Amino acid sequence: MTQELKRMIDQICKEKKVDKKLLISAIEDSLKSAIKKRHGNIELEVSFNETTGIIEVYQYKTVVERVRDNTVEISLKDAQVLDPESQIGDSLGINMDISNLGRIAAQAAKQVITQKMKNVERDIIFEEFRDRIGEIVNGIILRLEKGAIIINLGRTEAIIPPSEQLHNDNYRRGDKIRAYIAEVRRTIKDPQVVLSRTHPNFLLKLLEMEVPEISEGIIRVMSIAREAGSRSKISVASKSSDIDPVGACVGVRGTRVQSLVQELKGERIDIIQWNPDPAKFVYNALSPAECSKVIVDDDNKTLEVVVPDDQLSIAIGKQGQNVRLVSKLMGWKIDVKSEKRFAHYSDHNYLNLLKITGISESIADRLYDKGFISPDALIENDPEIISNETSINKNLIISFIENYKKNLEKQTL
Repeated sequence: MTQELKRMIDQICKEKKVDKKLLISAIEDSLKSAIKKRHGNIELEVSFNETTGIIEVYQYKTVVERVRDNTVEISLKDAQVLDPESQIGDSLGINMDISNLGRIAAQAAKQVITQKMKNVERDIIFEEFRDRIGEIVNGIILRLEKGAIIINLGRTEAIIPPSEQLHNDNYRRGDKIRAYIAEVRRTIKDPQVVLSRTHPNFLLKLLEMEVPEISEGIIRVMSIAREAGSRSKISVASKSSDIDPVGACVGVRGTRVQSLVQELKGERIDIIQWNPDPAKFVYNALSPAECSKVIVDDDNKTLEVVVPDDQLSIAIGKQGQNVRLVSKLMGWKIDVKSEKRFAHYSDHNYLNLLKITGISESIADRLYDKGFISPDALIENDPEIISNETSINKNLIISFIENYKKNLEKQTL
């Protein structure tokens, strides 16, 4: 048993890089506990000899003149046989025969080694992956579990929760997958490595892998705005005037950016030239939409962007996605208006129309474009005529007129 135990300890410490002293200490404590369970609460010292593999157990007894309890006491006469210098009251260590405890000792050692190795390996994995947060890893899908993807990373398993998956990800058991280490949690069992394919930094790391100029520090990624699986915008700048940062990131015939699009299941990626001037930056970021005018409010970090009427839908994007991403990319609040709407806002009569309860911008536009350019024009004309001209419900027009009259009455009081 001793040689087998020594061999196990040496092998484990070598393979798993475990501190031998910690492992031996745990085995000694476990064996001490096993002996006490069999012989009661006696005072013991357990020592493992690393060289020979021999376990020595010493039971400590108090030297007394007359023994009342031989499990914890030894007579002076018997004590002096073992140590001639023994005196009453001494605590004498007596070598304990554990030959009949071989099976117990082996089981105890095995249990300790198993548990100790689990704890050590768990700690090693936790520390290793905690230091790797922010990296991209490759793994193989083991299984799908309640919508989550469980991945084999070699030394441990990782999880991609449903919230961290792209909506068009479609993987099966055995497929290879790449993801971003977003978090490492310490749990009762194994450490939980949480991966993400939706994190903005996943896109950043993929871009760094494709564009060596970024890792070399020639090109800097200034900001990223991402709606994972749908569309992303990345602003880049170059330290060298000779290098076009957008062109370098897109690659020849778009090869570099297409590699990202393929990995992200068709996610649209816009690479944008960063500019310290917010007006110029927003011009670049709203592309392909053209900008007619940009009004900058530095104090409130807001931009009022005017675009040609036929460019409004392009600038705003489907369900407002384009302007929303540009706003995230810049960290500014952006209000996009068509040239017609902007011209309307420069007329105080139009603004007065908007002050009438119930009138929205779209309704105000319809009224204004048909010549009903002020609240007074509403009062002066027949509601039915206004309705026929603007295709706005007659009853709505009547309510607008009544609301305006009420406001006038309040102002005169």
